[in-house]
Amino acid sequence: MGARMFTAVIPPIEVVEELDAFCQPRREAGPLRWTPAASWHLTTAFMADVGDRHVDRLTEGLAAAAARTEPFGMRLGGAGTFGPPDAGRHLWLGLVEGADALGALSVRCRNAAEHAGVPTDGARFTPHLTLARTNRTTDLRRLLRVLDTFDADGWTADELLLIESHLADRGNRYEVVGRFGLGATGTTSLWGDAPTRHAASAPADTTEAP
Repeated sequence: MGARMFTAVIPPIEVVEELDAFCQPRREAGPLRWTPAASWHLTTAFMADVGDRHVDRLTEGLAAAAARTEPFGMRLGGAGTFGPPDAGRHLWLGLVEGADALGALSVRCRNAAEHAGVPTDGARFTPHLTLARTNRTTDLRRLLRVLDTFDADGWTADELLLIESHLADRGNRYEVVGRFGLGATGTTSLWGDAPTRHAASAPADTTEAP
């Protein structure tokens, strides 16, 4: 079994801190497991089995995909869940700006993976940042109404990350293994050269939804 990886765009620290403070008083509500703020991201492609022999082609393809994507504006907003709101298992924030551009980047990331021989999750792309999960269906309607009021400044997405999820490690550790600057002048850093500010823990049963 190969590595479990995903590509993602992450919000800047200012947005993360504002959203974290907004969520703090809600974290005692219900049976939800809230994801750590340090691991927040918006997935563009999920790859459950990346073999060593595919990594070079994958990173080359992702670098090309990022180079074909100009930096674009993003702003979080609009709460959601997968499934009916009165029987949900996930709680997330969507985008009120940048959804189309992120969707286009997702297509490029998935294509890069497929061309490298790496299968991707084929689920319909829904731009979202996962905030909480639960094992059993839960009525999330009240929390959805509260989260719908979140309003923060937007930012310019200028970087795509390749992240490995270490399920065997305590807390399901995330490790940034590649950074790809968006646009023709974007830069790429891989493996040991990649800073690790997004190397964080997530709930042990984390499932990345595309």
